[in-house]
Amino acid sequence: MSAVPDPGATSAVPDQSGPDDPLLTGLGLAADRVAALVRALRERGQTVAAAESLTGGLVTAALSAIPGASAVLRGGLVVYATDLKHALAGVAADLLAEHGAVHPEVAAQLAAGARQRCGADWGLGLTGVAGPDPQDGVAPGTVHLALAGPGVATQRTLVLPGERRVIRAGAVAAALDLLATRVVPTWG
Repeated sequence: MSAVPDPGATSAVPDQSGPDDPLLTGLGLAADRVAALVRALRERGQTVAAAESLTGGLVTAALSAIPGASAVLRGGLVVYATDLKHALAGVAADLLAEHGAVHPEVAAQLAAGARQRCGADWGLGLTGVAGPDPQDGVAPGTVHLALAGPGVATQRTLVLPGERRVIRAGAVAAALDLLATRVVPTWG
């Protein structure tokens, strides 16, 4: 069997980088909006990284679905386990011990950690409870987002209704929106 693909053959794997990208569609994201965010970062010469808990890498996956994202996406940290929030993203162990993994300041430290550890201009941090059960007394649907960047440190807390899949998709959309409001002049 040849290792060189036949250019006339049809691929068993569909092209997943265009406007009908199944990942973006499944998250309820418009490819043109995510592409506008990637384009704005590229035009500004800026990069982004994320430290994700409840979204498990979906933010970086959504960004990387856009052709050319490699120019702006530095990487991501999936820190689902509480101890990894400290070990990989640098969240203060005493903060985690005192407040647990689902707290606004944890999101802020995740954003700062992603930015610093991945060497990016912008860092996104996401933590929350997707459900169906509460975590450490925090109700499902509670999401804490944060953005760290040049002269910017901001947090947002959301309470999203719906099942696990809907909460996670809403968190991804909100995180991208949080970044886009800072870098895309016409976002809204």
